[in-house]
Amino acid sequence: MDNEILQAIILGIVQGLTEFFPVSSTAHLILFPWFFGWHGEIDTLAFDVALHGGTLIALLVCFYRDWIDMLTKDYKRLVIVMAAAIPAGIAALLLHKIVEQELRDPIVIVVSLVVFGFVMLYADRFAARHAARSKGEPSLKDALIIGFAQIIALIPGVSRSGITMSTGMFTKLTREGAARFSFLVSTPLIGGAVLWEGRKIVASSDVFRMDVVAAGVLAAAVSGYFAIRFLLNFLKTHRFDSFVYYRFALAAIILILWLRG
Repeated sequence: MDNEILQAIILGIVQGLTEFFPVSSTAHLILFPWFFGWHGEIDTLAFDVALHGGTLIALLVCFYRDWIDMLTKDYKRLVIVMAAAIPAGIAALLLHKIVEQELRDPIVIVVSLVVFGFVMLYADRFAARHAARSKGEPSLKDALIIGFAQIIALIPGVSRSGITMSTGMFTKLTREGAARFSFLVSTPLIGGAVLWEGRKIVASSDVFRMDVVAAGVLAAAVSGYFAIRFLLNFLKTHRFDSFVYYRFALAAIILILWLRG
């Protein structure tokens, strides 16, 4: 198999899993090329966003009924979802150059993994203490709070799903309800990012190999579908602890490798 296609498939699988698990897909897509010494088109923000196209497919397959319902009759829920998506979408447009040029750094990822790992731990305990008053769906006010919190996820290592679910639990959503809302909000965000950055790939078809991009997108779609199904079932009976401990272990490994040069 072509080496670049194999690398794209590996990154697609990584993207599909880490986009929905609260461990930061952006961090992993930066770290894998850095760790293995991969260069070229797969080590660019545009390729990372292309892989998000695969996870967008997974989201639409898993939640198409929700979207049909929102677009045809449940307009209140649609407004709530979009209210949470718009702040992060605007921030991404305004700050994408800073993210691409200044924040794709291992130390930034280490700090983010650790700090927001503790945030997730606290959010989980907070939700457990308020379980008797928990709810499955956010209000418009909750959605706006979640939306502005998502802006922080532009920093690699934070995890968009992690900060969304944590903030959701702080607004007294159940763990599963926060995860489901996170997935719904991510659909327009990922869709917008794919359309925006996809122009670069189309316009630079002489730089980006379409077979490499397609292999990565397909791998991300398949792994993303199974990640969504797994996480929704997992969170019915489990806390986020295992994901947080993974974040801490990953941060330690990155720091050791960085210090060793």
